[in-house]
Amino acid sequence: MSTHGKLFAMAFVFCAPGGVAAADPPPPAAPVHDAALARALGADELGMRHYVLVVLKTGPHKMPAGPERDAMFKGHFANIGRLAAEGKLAVAGPLDGVDGWRGLFILATADLAEAKRLVETDPVVARGEMVAEYHALYSSAALMQVNETHARIARKSP
Repeated sequence: MSTHGKLFAMAFVFCAPGGVAAADPPPPAAPVHDAALARALGADELGMRHYVLVVLKTGPHKMPAGPERDAMFKGHFANIGRLAAEGKLAVAGPLDGVDGWRGLFILATADLAEAKRLVETDPVVARGEMVAEYHALYSSAALMQVNETHARIARKSP
């Protein structure tokens, strides 16, 4: 048998059903617990922590387009930046507007009263453009790293 024929025969054996199977990939390495990071992020033994999820919905006082509305939203984005810099805001972002759902905050507190105080500092809520709905949330403490990572990957800010 020619060299080419031998290679074809070997390839057929390895690829054919019932032929020699490739070895299973090794299992993933066990995660290494980083106690200092867990402590810094406020994680419990499951790597989780308590937050407050805030759903921002369309409020009763829609401001018409113009400089005043632009200033209100500029203040809204500045407030988001301030809360994130203070470690009070883990995640924020807009929603699709369906059913009046406009945006969300995940606040790094388990205290609903504190969450309400923080949200009331936002111009869109203070002006009635949006109203806030509050929900207790138990999620990964890794959310606390979103803002740091986001700052490293964003080319522009709002």
